[in-house]
Amino acid sequence: MLVKTKGIVLRSIKYGETSLICDIYTEELGLRSYIISGVRKQKAKVGASLLQIMTLLDLVVYNRKDRELNRTKEIKPDLLYRSIPFDVRKRAVGTFMTELLRKTIREAEHQPELFSFIRNSFLFLDETPHNPANIHLYFMVHLSHYLGFMPGGAYSDDVPYFDLREGVFTPEQPDQVYCIKPEAAAILSQFITKSITQIHTIECTNELRQNLLDKLILFYRYHVENMQELNAHLVLREIF
Repeated sequence: MLVKTKGIVLRSIKYGETSLICDIYTEELGLRSYIISGVRKQKAKVGASLLQIMTLLDLVVYNRKDRELNRTKEIKPDLLYRSIPFDVRKRAVGTFMTELLRKTIREAEHQPELFSFIRNSFLFLDETPHNPANIHLYFMVHLSHYLGFMPGGAYSDDVPYFDLREGVFTPEQPDQVYCIKPEAAAILSQFITKSITQIHTIECTNELRQNLLDKLILFYRYHVENMQELNAHLVLREIF
């Protein structure tokens, strides 16, 4: 069966001499893997550059549920990024977002709201004129909603801690390892309540931003079963 869908490339792996195997999160089918032949030939109709991570695509794909690897019939660009390929900070943020998606989304099912959230997040990253240093934190917080463990409650002077295991703000300090302390918890609360267009207004030092990132990674590793280790955040630590 042929299916027309939009997609976002999460991973591309060389296969044979001229082909790629691509993990693509699609609007209609969820996460799927496709073998795309001949794209690494010198005169390929569809070049390998179109299948780099983060690329937004329009696709017509073959869909057989009994196969782990399917094939594509048509591949075209959806929208081309204007700034991500040329901005090292945005590229690093987008690479982290992509790795996070690849290591947390496992279901091959139709989730149009999740697809819209992901696509709009990458488009915002590309289009924003502001410093992108907070975007990956906002993305982590709100992606957790679609994965089923969105932080609950809100920071206040009476509820100043965040418990990573319970996923809620709490008045009592949890175990040291699984605790976000008041200063960082106040920032986390802002990422929950503000829209993506407002997050550049969140004032956060590099040290505090890194602390919150490390805690959110721990939050994910606790709530996502058998989650593989992330690596792209190490680049963010160097850039921001």
